[in-house]
Amino acid sequence: MSAKYNHWRKSRYSDPNGDCVEVAKAADGGIGVRDSKAQPPAEMLELSRTEWAGLITRLRNI
Repeated sequence: MSAKYNHWRKSRYSDPNGDCVEVAKAADGGIGVRDSKAQPPAEMLELSRTEWAGLITRLRNI
């Protein structure tokens, strides 16, 4: 994938100190997930829309 991601959003469950998980959508529909503490900040998990939907479904069923 390795698409350009815009409009990173922080999780509403983020720490008040700013450490968080952020997600963004690419023009091709891919989803990027990154940890704000990770170095370098460019490292991220890239998921297709189908993979993202599967991840969200699994997390909701925990």
